Amino acid sequence: MNKRNFCIIAHIDHGKSTLADRMLEITGTIPKRLMRDQVLDAMELEREHGITIKAHPTRMKYKGFIFNLIDTPGHVDFSYEVTRSLVACEGAVLIVDAVQGVQAQTVSNLYMALDVGLTIIPVINKIDLPNAHIEDIKEEIIDLLNVEEKEILLVSAKNGWGIENLMERIVEKIPPPHDSGSTLKALIFDSYYDEYRGAIPYLRIMSGSIETGINVRFIKSGKNFEVQEVGYFSPKKVKSEILQTGDVGYIICNIRGAKDIKTGDTVIESQKSKVESQSVKPLPGYREVTPYVYAGIYPADGEKYNSLKDALEKLVLTDSSLIYEPETSVALGFGFRCGFLGMLHKKIIEERLEREMNISIISTSPNIRYKVKLQNGDTEWVENPGQMPKPIEINVIEEPVVKAKIFTPPGYIGSILKLCEKRRGIQKSIFYHRENMVEIEYEIPLSELIFDFYDTLKSISQGFASLDYEFLEYRPGDFVKVDILVNSKQVDALSSIVIRDNAYFDAVRLVRRLKQVIPRQLFEVIIQAASNGRIIAKSRVAPIRKDVTAKCYGGDITRKRKLLERQKEGKKKMKRIGMVEIPKEAFLCVRE
Repeated sequence: MNKRNFCIIAHIDHGKSTLADRMLEITGTIPKRLMRDQVLDAMELEREHGITIKAHPTRMKYKGFIFNLIDTPGHVDFSYEVTRSLVACEGAVLIVDAVQGVQAQTVSNLYMALDVGLTIIPVINKIDLPNAHIEDIKEEIIDLLNVEEKEILLVSAKNGWGIENLMERIVEKIPPPHDSGSTLKALIFDSYYDEYRGAIPYLRIMSGSIETGINVRFIKSGKNFEVQEVGYFSPKKVKSEILQTGDVGYIICNIRGAKDIKTGDTVIESQKSKVESQSVKPLPGYREVTPYVYAGIYPADGEKYNSLKDALEKLVLTDSSLIYEPETSVALGFGFRCGFLGMLHKKIIEERLEREMNISIISTSPNIRYKVKLQNGDTEWVENPGQMPKPIEINVIEEPVVKAKIFTPPGYIGSILKLCEKRRGIQKSIFYHRENMVEIEYEIPLSELIFDFYDTLKSISQGFASLDYEFLEYRPGDFVKVDILVNSKQVDALSSIVIRDNAYFDAVRLVRRLKQVIPRQLFEVIIQAASNGRIIAKSRVAPIRKDVTAKCYGGDITRKRKLLERQKEGKKKMKRIGMVEIPKEAFLCVRE
């Protein structure tokens, strides 16, 4: 079979998208006049942030062979995109930067590819740079993959050096798709929603074929649809007559319900007999993703609740690592509790909601998922501080702990160790890969890692350090819930769960920050932080004062006193019935 399905995996900014550009150029898939840098990064956010967010499939033709390439993200927050892409391939091109060498996400992505059983082609990129350490990087790859030196290819994706050798190696090393019969079985590895044509699934045809006019069944949802169009990506959608075994493409079935498609579902041809349909075993799908970060997302305009719901349904099609469920807040009304893989993932989802879906949102402070063991022996999972049981009912609170791997040049070890110790980390090992690269392993509470750890790490290492982490276990800790009260009314969206030793300092910081962002009213605004029924921090927003005595020109002093007393009584009444509108910026204070 003259087909080769492969993906490109690497750490962030090691040149995946640039390599894909050169392949598209060499194969003539895109004319030179239409070429631009990172052509597969079609989303506006991808180009702005300079990272790949979505996996992008594309078909190329090279010397009689059909290449189905999937360019994958490199950031740890989008690792689920990588796992979905790997299942649709037989091989992977592993790129390592000739300057930075093997990084945290390099190792993580490699292990994911090996678990799926892919053929790995190791490539050293950016060999044109003057400070490239090619021989050192070769030794790292040899130790990592246990391969011979001649199997490692040297390329410069920017200049196009060695790209054709790589494409020849893909033809030689990566096996063709396995033909397992004529019965249609296709795996949905991604999808997106088109306003005019409905939900469009991306498929990898494992066996059989699919063409316009046939009826197909989605096994998980149990629904049948007629195929109206089939095609592939090159890199835009190209209509085709048929998709056969080994092909990667899309089908359009006029699926109007976003929930009718599940990533990892198996598509089969509709059978006349229910018995025949039930006898078809679904393909191995994807593991259920476990979010690390939870936050409430609410429409800024309460009337946009249904629009936000529809927008989230459509986003889940393109990003199945996002989960959401309805929740209500006294301060913010109706909204959704959403789960994300990390803070960057959260930021991207929020930007897509506001820019792609045109919905103005309010996002609460992020939280992690705590395991709360009660005095009566029950266990509760707490993703929202508002769900925290009363202190008298709690036996122990456990937090998630992750195993973090940090790759850094030796000059920054001291600063990084201080950062990890400050974040309650426990050092497990320090390993020198070569003279200019060190691997540090720590066990760190997830709550300390997800907020600004990555940014701080990049800052103290001048951008050279890299981070990867994986869940380890839940461990007990001493936690308390901190509530925020504005004029004695609790604002549930500002509540947080913190370490007891840090509760006072976090509370003082937050009430001071809130004092700056809550606008002055005609009455006094008291901001308080409470924990375990006790006020631990307080701040005051002074009222706007009108000079009611300005119109008194002379006369007895009692005239002015009467006016001041009347103003005082009016302010007391206003304080009782007045509402303090919390601005959007206030809900960002908890994480700043």
